[in-house]
Formats: sequence, structure tokens, C-alpha cells
Amino acid sequence: MRRSPLLPIFLIVLVDVFGFTIVIPLLSLFAEKFGATPLVATTIVSVYAACSLISTPIIGRLSDRHGRRPLLLISQAGTCIGFLVLAGASSLWMVFFGRILDGLTAGNLSLAQAYISDHTEPQNRAKAFGVIGVAFGIGFFFGPALGGFLGDINLSLPFLVAACLSMVSMICTYTLLPRDLPPQADAPPPEAAAGAPPPPAGRRPGAFDFGTYLEYFRRPGLGGLYLQFFLFCFAFSLFTSGFALFAQARFGWTQHQTGLLFSFSGFLGLILQGGLIGRLVKKFGEAPLVVSGFIAAAIAYALLGVAGTLTMLLIAAVFSAYGNGVLRPVITSRMTQAVGRHEQGAALGVSGSLQSFAMVLAPPVGGALISSAVSPDSVWLTAWAVVPAGVAVLGLLATGIAKRPPKITPAPVRGA
Repeated sequence: MRRSPLLPIFLIVLVDVFGFTIVIPLLSLFAEKFGATPLVATTIVSVYAACSLISTPIIGRLSDRHGRRPLLLISQAGTCIGFLVLAGASSLWMVFFGRILDGLTAGNLSLAQAYISDHTEPQNRAKAFGVIGVAFGIGFFFGPALGGFLGDINLSLPFLVAACLSMVSMICTYTLLPRDLPPQADAPPPEAAAGAPPPPAGRRPGAFDFGTYLEYFRRPGLGGLYLQFFLFCFAFSLFTSGFALFAQARFGWTQHQTGLLFSFSGFLGLILQGGLIGRLVKKFGEAPLVVSGFIAAAIAYALLGVAGTLTMLLIAAVFSAYGNGVLRPVITSRMTQAVGRHEQGAALGVSGSLQSFAMVLAPPVGGALISSAVSPDSVWLTAWAVVPAGVAVLGLLATGIAKRPPKITPAPVRGA
């Protein structure tokens, strides 16, 4: 009997996310140490995303040919080296260089998603993707608080710890993850010979393969799901990239206090992803959960704009944990069910590109708003929270495009 890959995938993603979340409270503040303005500091996130927009489809396509596992190792190695560069940074250009290195080998999450999609049935996929959500919840619970604590000691120390965690993730991938056999270019898979649909590999579209993107966006219902995913990612990226700067400008918070709030939200997300989301899907269905997720996210961001007390911030964190904790796994699950099994890799590749594109656009928008603020009560700081709230409302409106589960209309399988 083939053993389930969910446990090793969970451990791998957990360590990766843990390393990533350690640096969330202080990356922008770390850039300010070298003279960066809020706009420049948030642009660091955009530079990483721009590099991953180009590299992730290439890495995904290579994983279709050579298997997910070896490309996952390469991606993790790039992340490790990038964190080491950040830990030793002595000027702003080194901060950018470290993020560029990580971006050029990005793809950890998309490869893990593709691996899960390869090895799970459609009816179990939302729960399987929830495994990644649990890893995110644990990472956001422990990581930011630890990052804030380590940053109080030395701002470079969290990056060194993150690099060590990336090394641990590589060891877990090599020793725990079952080997996946890449499809043979000159022979059909065994499933095809038996009359079953081919496995969900599929070629990843390139960053500028606009014909492929247009093809998938034209699918009934699928275009609406992609729009929802992009809007979710835009709002979430603006929030995560700029909150530390927002909290510093409005409340005078340090990275330690910001890390604690992220950890509180991560704890709530952990409760949601630790089995609750599967029950919610069974009881209410995926489409209603997406609607409720966008409503909760919009409320969370709006509350940030008017928050003046810690209690209001905690209430905002509760709504944020539910909204963002529901949207990613459920929308991802619906996208994979909207295409044929042989196209799921490509479908995830399109969504990964949309996420990178959102991360390119959103952080500078937030950074520009924060840079314009001249006082803690500045309207520009309120606008920083209103923008993602408005985007979440647009996401809610976009749910009307794909109210019903989209009909699967697979395109012909292209040659390698």
C-alpha cells in the first residue's frame, strides 16, 4: 500500500513557513535600518515576487518533467542561501539581492500543492490542502513571535535562524518525502492504458504565455475563481507587507509587538485549519465559505483602519484569521476541481503566477500610502487599511461569477 504523502508534506511546509514567518515582523524594519523609506521597504517584497513570477512556472514545468521532489530541494536551497545573504547584509542592495536569490528559486508552496494534487482524490482535496493551511497556522503562531523576540536581540539573527530552518526543510524533503516518478515523455502513464484519466501533472505556463492564461480564464466558472484568488492575494499581500510599518507609524510598535499580534492571528488560524475547515466544507459547501471568507477579510481590514485600542486590533485579527484561513485552501480546491486531472498542474501554475503578480503590485501601493503619512492620525494610514478592505469587497462581488461548481471542460492534452 502506498503511504500517504500528507505527513511529510506537512512537516516540509511547516518548516518552510516557520522560516518565512520569522522574518515577517521585521523585513521592512530591517530595510529601514539601511535607509529605506516605507515605499522602498515594501518594494523588496515586489522584487521577490517579480522574480518568482518568472521562475516559478519554469520550476513547475521542470517538476512536471523530473518530479516534484528534486525541484523542491532546489527551491529550498535557494531560500536558504537568500536568508544567509540577508543575515550578513551590510547595505540595502544586499537586502534586495537576498530576496532576488530567493525569488529566482521560488516555488516551495506551489510544488507542495502540486504534489498533494497528484496524490489525492477530488473529494478529499479541500481537506488535503487544509494540511498546508495547518502548517501556515502553526508557522504564523510561533514564527512571528520568535522573530520579534530574536529581532530585539539582533535584527540579523532571525534571518540566520530562518536559513537553518530551510536546511532542516531540505533534510525533511530528502529523507521523508516519497519519491514521485515523473511522466515519461515517450510513453503514456499506466492509468491512461487502463482507461483512467492521466495523473494531474500538466505543463506549467510560462510567465508570458498569455495564450495559456487566456485559455484558462475563458473556462466557465474558472475565470471567476482566478479573479477571486487574485483579489484575495492582493489584499493579503498589501496587509502582510506593510503591517509592521503601519503599526510602527500609528501605534509606535516594535517588531516584537507586531510579531505577537501575528502570532495571535496564527493561533486562531491553527484552530480553523486543524480539522474545523473540513467540517465547515461538509456542512455549508465550498462556495458559501468563500463568500463568508471575503466578508470576514473585509471587516478585518476595515477595523484596522479605525482601530485605536488593542481590543479592536484583536477583534480584527479574529476576522482576519477566519477570512484568510478559509479563502486560500477552499479557492485552491475549487480551481483544481474545475479542470481535468491532466491539467491541474497548469491550473495551479496559473494561480501561482496570479499570486506573484498580486505581490508585485500590492506592497508598493501600501508603501506609498504609509510614506505619505506624517502623523499617527494621518488619513493615509487609514487609507492603507481601506484599500485591502475594498479589494476584499471586490472579491465578494466576484463570487457571483462562480456561484455554482464549474463544469469540467478539459482541453486536449498538448505534447511535451
